[in-house]
Amino acid sequence: MSARDALAGHRPRLRDGVLVSEPLLRGPRTVHLVRDTATGQSFEVGPRERFLMTRMDGSRTVADLGDAYATAFGRRLGEAHWGRLLQLLGTRGLLDGAPHPEPAGATAAARPANGPLAGSVRLVADAHATAGRLHRAAGFLLGRLWGTALLATLVVMLTVLALHPGELIDGAAAVFTQPVLLMAVATALWLSTALHELAHGVAARHHGGRVGEIGLRWRLPVVIMYCTVEDYPYLAGRRQRIVVAGAGAVANLLFLLPFFVWWLLAPEGPTREGLAGLLFLGVLQAAAMLVPLPPLDGYTIAGQALGALRLAESSRAYLALALRRSPEAAAYPRRARAVYLGYALGTLLTVAALAVALVLLVRAVVLAA
Repeated sequence: MSARDALAGHRPRLRDGVLVSEPLLRGPRTVHLVRDTATGQSFEVGPRERFLMTRMDGSRTVADLGDAYATAFGRRLGEAHWGRLLQLLGTRGLLDGAPHPEPAGATAAARPANGPLAGSVRLVADAHATAGRLHRAAGFLLGRLWGTALLATLVVMLTVLALHPGELIDGAAAVFTQPVLLMAVATALWLSTALHELAHGVAARHHGGRVGEIGLRWRLPVVIMYCTVEDYPYLAGRRQRIVVAGAGAVANLLFLLPFFVWWLLAPEGPTREGLAGLLFLGVLQAAAMLVPLPPLDGYTIAGQALGALRLAESSRAYLALALRRSPEAAAYPRRARAVYLGYALGTLLTVAALAVALVLLVRAVVLAA
C-alpha cells in the first residue's frame, strides 16, 4: 500500500478530554478555542480546522473527511496539508495513539508565593466535589420553575426599590456616617461576595462544568473569595454559559431578599434607615458586577452574548482603526463592526449610569455630614 493510500485510509480520532468551543469573534477573524483537559493547555484554531477536528471520531477516514471538507469549503486539502495538520495534533497529544501528554502539574507555572500584602489560598482540597455537595443542596433553584419564580421575585424587589430612591440614598449616607453600622453593612456585603463566588460553582456543576478551585485571595486591604470554572468556554450552550457567569450577581440580589422584606415591615427609624442603606449598597454591588469591563462578570456575559473573545481589546482595536478611517476597518465583517460598536456604546451607558448613582451617593453623604 502506498503512503498516499495509507493516509487516505487512516481514521484519526481526537483523544477523550479535548474540548472545542463554539465560534468566537476575535478582531476581524472567527476562531475556536481548543482545550486539552489532560494538560490544561489551550490554543486557537480557525473554522476549517475546527470542522475537521470535530469530525475526527475514528469512524471516518481521511478520505471521508476530505470529501466533507471539499463539500463545505469548495476545495480539497492536499497531502502536505493533511500531514501538517495530523502532525500538529499528534505533537500536542490530541490524537489517539500519539504520545500521552505531559500531566498538567509538570508544565503548569508555579503559583506565586504568598505574602502579607497579596496572595491566595485554597479553602478546600476538592473544589469540584464541594461544588457538587452545594449543588445537591441548592441546585433545584436553577430549575425552570424555581428559577423563574426567583427571577420574578427579584424583579418585584428591584421595582419597589426603584420607587424609593431618596430613602435608599439617605440610608446609604447614614451608613457611611455611623462606623458601627458601616462595619455591619460591610460584613454583610462581604458575605454576599462569598455567596456570589459559590453560586458560580453551583451553576457550573448544574450545567456540566468543572470547578477548579475555591479559595481566598487577598490584595490588602481587599480580601475576597474566588471560584474558578476550568472549562467555562466549552459548556454546551451559550445560555448555559451566560447563566454560570450571571449566577453571582443573582446570588447577590437573593442575599438581599430577607433584608428587603425586613425593610418593608420596619417602621420609620434607625433600623429602617440602616436596612435602606444596605439594600442600596447591595444593589449597587450587584450592578457593579454586571459592568461589561474586564475582569467583571458583566464582561464575560457580554462576550458570550455577542459571541466574541477578548471583547474589550478587539473593540479598542477596531474603534482606533475606524476613527482613523483606516482601510483595515472596512475589512471587518459587518457582524464584527456591529458587535464592537454595540459593546463600546453599551459600556459607556452602563458606566455613566453607575457614575450617576455614585455621584448621588457622595452628594447625600456630604449633605448628611
